[in-house]
Amino acid sequence: MLRARLLSLWRALVGPRMLYGWRAPGGTWLAHTRISSATRVESPERLDIADHVYIGPFNLIDASGGLAIGEGVQITSHCAVLTHSSHQAIRLAGRSYWGHADPPGYVRRPTSIGDYTFIGAHSVVMPGSRIGRGVIVRAYSYVDGDVPDHAIVSGQPAVVVGDTREADEAWFAAHPGQRADHDAWMHRR
Repeated sequence: MLRARLLSLWRALVGPRMLYGWRAPGGTWLAHTRISSATRVESPERLDIADHVYIGPFNLIDASGGLAIGEGVQITSHCAVLTHSSHQAIRLAGRSYWGHADPPGYVRRPTSIGDYTFIGAHSVVMPGSRIGRGVIVRAYSYVDGDVPDHAIVSGQPAVVVGDTREADEAWFAAHPGQRADHDAWMHRR
């Protein structure tokens, strides 16, 4: 019993937490952005992030090649959002990869995620991917390339399997008073 209580206390003191607020590289305070203490943000100075973003625990957010995350984006858990990749370079160069200033096959490209997009658990977003606004990336998806606005994507590689606007219309039919909030962000650029 004592051991269980001590373990519970230890987890409460040092376990993953949601940290509220984020200081953007330009100095703007984003009061409604939440990033878990158990998420790794590489090169935060290259992260262009909007407010109202949620990034859950156990993610790798690599901004070294330039990363833009739009307003209201949700990145669940165990995801990798990448702007660089050395997987080809190390295979091509072998041991000479280490210490090489510009190894052959090394990829560094900016990545972007549009407003109010949801990234499901265990997903990977590869360097140079551009995910549109209002997208759902289903769990365990591998995104490599462009995803149009309002798409629902799934799989490895991720392919479009639906459109979020269809599901939204069914919801608005049952809750017509909620459309104004949705339309406000939809028409803002």
